[in-house]
Amino acid sequence: MYFMTVWTFSPENSQATIERFMETGAVPPEGVTMLSRWHDAAGHRGFAISETDDPIALAKWCRGWTDLLEFEIIPVLNDEQLAAALSE
Repeated sequence: MYFMTVWTFSPENSQATIERFMETGAVPPEGVTMLSRWHDAAGHRGFAISETDDPIALAKWCRGWTDLLEFEIIPVLNDEQLAAALSE
């Protein structure tokens, strides 16, 4: 299943967030494949598309950052999956 994760952080958490990202790379745990990641130009919001059959692993990945970031996790479909859903 695919998930879009959106995160935001406040300016006061900016430096700590950058330092942790540079140190860890924010690599997903086993069982979660990050397909792509983008950051807004202002640097206070980001988006990732991940694939996993284990939403608990995805939640744990985010949980490791909740001291600095706020998250929204949205299940999403690609074009093929949406077409299959629309044709039924």
